[in-house]
Amino acid sequence: MNDFEAKTTVRDIDVVVIGAGQAGLSAAYHLRRTGLRPDRDFVVLDHAPRPGGAWQFRWPSLTYGKVHGMHALPGMELTGADASRPSSEVIGAYFTAYEERFDLRVHRPVEVSAVRDAGAAPASDSASGVTGAPGRLLVETSEGTYRARALINATGTWDRPFWPRYQGQETFRGRQLHTADYPGPEAFAGLRVIVVGGGASGTQHLMEIAEVAARTTWVTRREPVYREGPFGEMEGRAAVALVEERVRRGLPPQSVVSVTGLPLNDAIKRAREQGVLDRNPMFDRITPTGVAWDDGRTVDADVILWATGFRAAIDHLVPLRLREPGGGIRVDGTRAVRDERVHLVGYGPSASTIGANRAGRAAVGEIRRLLRREEQEEHGERGERDPGGAPEQGRAQVPEEKRAQVPEEKRAQVPEQAGGPLRERAEARATAAVAGR
Repeated sequence: MNDFEAKTTVRDIDVVVIGAGQAGLSAAYHLRRTGLRPDRDFVVLDHAPRPGGAWQFRWPSLTYGKVHGMHALPGMELTGADASRPSSEVIGAYFTAYEERFDLRVHRPVEVSAVRDAGAAPASDSASGVTGAPGRLLVETSEGTYRARALINATGTWDRPFWPRYQGQETFRGRQLHTADYPGPEAFAGLRVIVVGGGASGTQHLMEIAEVAARTTWVTRREPVYREGPFGEMEGRAAVALVEERVRRGLPPQSVVSVTGLPLNDAIKRAREQGVLDRNPMFDRITPTGVAWDDGRTVDADVILWATGFRAAIDHLVPLRLREPGGGIRVDGTRAVRDERVHLVGYGPSASTIGANRAGRAAVGEIRRLLRREEQEEHGERGERDPGGAPEQGRAQVPEEKRAQVPEEKRAQVPEQAGGPLRERAEARATAAVAGR
């Protein structure tokens, strides 16, 4: 098949996963565990040139030892990492090994331009070859169109850096850049730098740059909140609940970090004592030579570094009309309330490495039930035998205590000949065999 044929062919598939960062790989792993096969039953699409998710784009000075919590992907621990190596290298290598170990067959680089409701498509479109299919989603990509039963969106935020707008911004004669383009502290040697933003990235940038810059100035919209003491499971759940409440109301999600505060560790304490983390209120306008406040104060600068965060990269979902009046997508768990076929992982409360893992598992569980229900409706199999020939009632089940003894990677090894899109019987047999049932 040549490139033209590939791009004009519509492929039917059960599940499309968009994104191969922590959340996308977690979802792919759990799809694999259910018995679905990559490139036949599900496909993972990633626009990045190589494995590593957003980590591959992080600045070299962000070493693995500086990363604030990197939770391992399901089924494979990250061990023996050199804390002095750039996190982009460590995690990129880890993701590469993970994809290979579980044979996830990620397609890259692939751009997803739009996701549409196939049921709204014309009965026949001779130009694109797309035909209407009630209940299906059309995923339009740079490698062609997929017609899917369900979608797991795991596109994260890195591709949508947030740039606030201020009066006079276009007149500034120096350099403006965002965290997404941060090259490391060496680029700011001998310069006067304004860092905007009170999150983890802003403080990290500021502490690095202060060692080489002629002068640094820190400005934030709100007074920074520092967190002392341990941050345990109870505190983590409370923080996630605050973010979750917003997305349940259909508001744009806040990051989990935004509700946890800044950890008052030794580096932060030292920077405060040295005056590096001397916070100024947000300026009112930008001038050709720097910034100014309405009270008459001004600061000249060569660089303005915007450490102002990111927004969810979900523009490709616009045709599905999932947004609420508040501007966000309302989700119940991971499922979009307006469309049960669509799940968002790494969105809102699951936008952390451990949250992404849990979200991937939860999304796959709901999608399994959706696909099972569709199979029963399409084949009239309510209470009858399923496509693989085993009765729905009385199916052999693996006791939970034995299932827990099975290594994660073994659970992912499901026989290819298993029938039916979900292949639950094959997974049960394979798991039972490993458990010694």
